[in-house]
Amino acid sequence: MFETGLTLNDLRFMGQGALITLEVTAIAVIGGTLLGLLFGVIRSQVSPWFTLPLVFVLDLFRSVPLLIQLVLANAFQAIVGLGISAFTTSCIVLALYTSAYCTEIVRGAIAAVPGTTRRAARSLGMTWAQDMRQIVFPMALRVGLPSWIGLTLGVMKDSALVGFIGVFELLKQSQTLITRLQEPMFILIVAGAIYFLISFPIARLGGQLEKRWREND
Repeated sequence: MFETGLTLNDLRFMGQGALITLEVTAIAVIGGTLLGLLFGVIRSQVSPWFTLPLVFVLDLFRSVPLLIQLVLANAFQAIVGLGISAFTTSCIVLALYTSAYCTEIVRGAIAAVPGTTRRAARSLGMTWAQDMRQIVFPMALRVGLPSWIGLTLGVMKDSALVGFIGVFELLKQSQTLITRLQEPMFILIVAGAIYFLISFPIARLGGQLEKRWREND
C-alpha cells in the first residue's frame, strides 16, 4: 500500500509557491505583452533600417538562455547596488524575455492583415490610428491569439527557473519538500498536477475564444 509523508501543511506550502508562480507569470506576461504590442507596431510600421537596434536587443533576449539572463541580471544589480529583490529582478527579466517573443507575434499578426483591406480603410477616410484600432488590431488578434496563449503557458513553465536566484516559486518549494521527505517522484507528480491545474483554464479560454470567433465568421 502506498504511503507518503506529504501532509496538508506541505500542500499549503506548495500552494504558496504556486501563488508566487502565478504572480511572476502575470506580471511578466502583462508587461511583456504591452512592450510587445509597442515594439511589434514599431517593427511593422517603421523602416527596418531604423529598427535595427531594437531588433538586435530583442534577438539578444531570444537567443540567450533565460537562466543565464536571470543569473546575470541578479548578479549585475547586486554589484551595482540597486537593492532590487530577486522577485523584482525575475519579473523584469521575464517581462523583457516575453516582450521579445510577443513582438514577433504582433508583427506577424499585423503582417497577416491583407494590404487591400488596409488600403480600402484608408480610402474611406480613416486615419492611421482608426485603421489600426478598428481594422488591423481586431483581425490581427485572431491570428496572434493562439501563439500568445502558447507564449503565456511557456512563460509559466519557464518561471520555474527563477528559483535559481532565490525566488521560492512552486518548483523551488517542491525541491525543498523532496529534500525533507525523500519522495521525489510523488512530490513532482503533485507539482506537475498543480502546474496543469493552473495552465488548463488558460488553454481552454483560448480555445473557446477561437471557437466563438469561427462561429461568428
